[in-house]
Amino acid sequence: MSIKTAEFVSPMHPDKICDFIADSILDAYLDGDKSSRCAIEVMGGHGLVTINGEVTSKANPDIEQVVKDIVGKDFKIISNIVLQSPQIAQGVDTGGAGDQGIMKGYATGETDSYLPLEYHLARNLCQKIFEVYPYDGKTQVTVKDGVVTTVVASFQNTKNDKLLELVKSIIESDKYLINPAGEWTLGGFDADTGLSGRKLIVDNYGPEITIGGGSFSGKDDTKVDRSGAYMARKIAVELLKKNNAKEVYTKLAYAIGQEEPVMAVAVIDGQESEISGYDLTPRGIHEYLKLDQVKFRDTCTWGHFGRGFEWE
Repeated sequence: MSIKTAEFVSPMHPDKICDFIADSILDAYLDGDKSSRCAIEVMGGHGLVTINGEVTSKANPDIEQVVKDIVGKDFKIISNIVLQSPQIAQGVDTGGAGDQGIMKGYATGETDSYLPLEYHLARNLCQKIFEVYPYDGKTQVTVKDGVVTTVVASFQNTKNDKLLELVKSIIESDKYLINPAGEWTLGGFDADTGLSGRKLIVDNYGPEITIGGGSFSGKDDTKVDRSGAYMARKIAVELLKKNNAKEVYTKLAYAIGQEEPVMAVAVIDGQESEISGYDLTPRGIHEYLKLDQVKFRDTCTWGHFGRGFEWE
C-alpha cells in the first residue's frame, strides 16, 4: 500500500510573494548587467518589505520601485544590499561554483509532467482555483495506490459551497475538506509574514522526493543551488526518456570556487551510475540551459519544474 500527500500554494501566499519580489529584483539587475551576481533575501508582511543580500553589478535598479510595483505604493521598503564578499568572488571569477552544496533532480513516468502524481494534482488544482479566485490559498491532495482519497482546498475570499463545486469539477475524491478552518477574507501580507526560500518542497517535487536543501529565488546562476538543481532535473528527464525508465534520481555536489562537481550520480530504476557526457561546470550549465534568456520571476510561482523551461 502506498499513501502520498503533496500541497501547493498560490502566488499570493506570503512566502511566494517574497520569492517573486526576490526574483524580480534579480531580473532588474540582470536586465542592466547580464554578469550581475545576486543573493537576495526578502521578508514581507503587514505593510513592510525588507530586502537584504549581496550583489555585484554594474546595474543600479530602483529597488523600491520594483517592490512597490508588486505590493503597492503604501508599503514601507527597507533595502540593505551590499557588495558580494571578495573572498567569495575570487572563486567565482575563475568559473567556480558560488558555494558548496548538494543538488537533487528527479523525473518519473507516472505523469506527463514527469512529476509525482500527488504533486502534479495539487499544483493543477491550485492553478485552476487561482484562475477563478486570484487570492492567497493552498491545496493538498492525498493519493492511495494512485487513487485520490482526500482533497483539501483553503482559499481566501471564497464561499464553501462555491469552492466545493469548483473543486469537484476539477478533481474526483472520496473526501473533500473545503476551508476546513472556516471561510476567510484576510490573507496574503495582510494576514501573515512571508519569507523568500521557505517553500522549497513546493518549488521542487513535493515531500516524497529528497532535495538538496538550497533555495532558488533571488540567486543568479553562479549559485549552483539554483543552476545545479535545474541541471539535475534536465539530466533526470533526459535519462528517463533515453532509458524508458520509470523514475530517475540525480545527485550533484559542488565545492565553493571549484568548477567541476565532486559528485555526479544518477539512479535509474534503482541502478546507480556516474553521470557522463555533460558539462557540469557553472559556465557549462549556464550555456546548456540558456539561463541568460530566463526571466527568473517567471519560474518561482508555480514550481520550477514540469513547466516547459529549458531544463525540461
